[in-house]
Amino acid sequence: MRVWLTGGNGLLGRAIRRQARGVTLLAPSRAELDLTDRGAVAGWLAANPVDAVIHAAARVGGIAANIADPAGFLTDNLRMNDAVISGADAAGVGRLVFIGSSCIYPRDYRQPLVEGDILAAPLEPTNEGYALSKLAGIRLCDYLSARGRTYRTLIPCNLFGVDDHFGAPGAHLLAAAIHKVILAQASGADTVEIWGSGQARREFLDAYHLARFIWDALPRLDDLPPVLNVGAGEDRSVNEWYALIAELAGWTGRFIYDLTQPEGMQAKLMSSDLAARFGYAPPADPGPALAAAIAACRERMT
Repeated sequence: MRVWLTGGNGLLGRAIRRQARGVTLLAPSRAELDLTDRGAVAGWLAANPVDAVIHAAARVGGIAANIADPAGFLTDNLRMNDAVISGADAAGVGRLVFIGSSCIYPRDYRQPLVEGDILAAPLEPTNEGYALSKLAGIRLCDYLSARGRTYRTLIPCNLFGVDDHFGAPGAHLLAAAIHKVILAQASGADTVEIWGSGQARREFLDAYHLARFIWDALPRLDDLPPVLNVGAGEDRSVNEWYALIAELAGWTGRFIYDLTQPEGMQAKLMSSDLAARFGYAPPADPGPALAAAIAACRERMT
């Protein structure tokens, strides 16, 4: 099987690449292929026929980045999703996995969130642009599947892992938290700042765990429903995540709070009960994977 992976240099993309077995995996970089260029994508697919697509690429960022440029997050991702998903359809590719996002769910809705809650209520304003682009991608996959394609959407919770972008501008919460704690430890600082109150709750899954399920699901996409949550099965407050990182890293300082900063949705725990019917099981303990991510961050900083 020949598989085209988009976003191969991202957190999830690297995990997918590391676990590829028995397939020919094509993962052109951003410099090699502009995914927002419909013509370029069509030309690449014509020159590189594939049997399936894993569309993991997206313009992503943390809460500050999303607030600063909602229009950019909306339009860049709309163009990318259209070029890749419609391009795959035009090229005759029958199978596609689209990676969604838990931000598509309504703001502060019931917990845990199930697939039927999509579009049931207003979105979280701080990442609305990004969420709308993901919702459009999901619907496009649905429409094309109704015409005979097997295009499915997996909705992961927040991800982390050893290939995270620790300390990068716009880094997501857990990668930023790990970097701040390791930086404080290295510099001898006795405080680390948390945005908001720290009471918001977040669900995090190791990217490698999701990657394993993607490879398992790809040959049997026909059996999967159009949209499927893939989560960790539990959430923790931001305070609890920071405390766990500090414990695993061996940092004994204290946390301070900037209450002027946004903290986004207060909770967005997803139910993965439907995925369990298709062989998915959440990890029992995030500790080992989180410790590995902390070690990876520390190594990069030395």
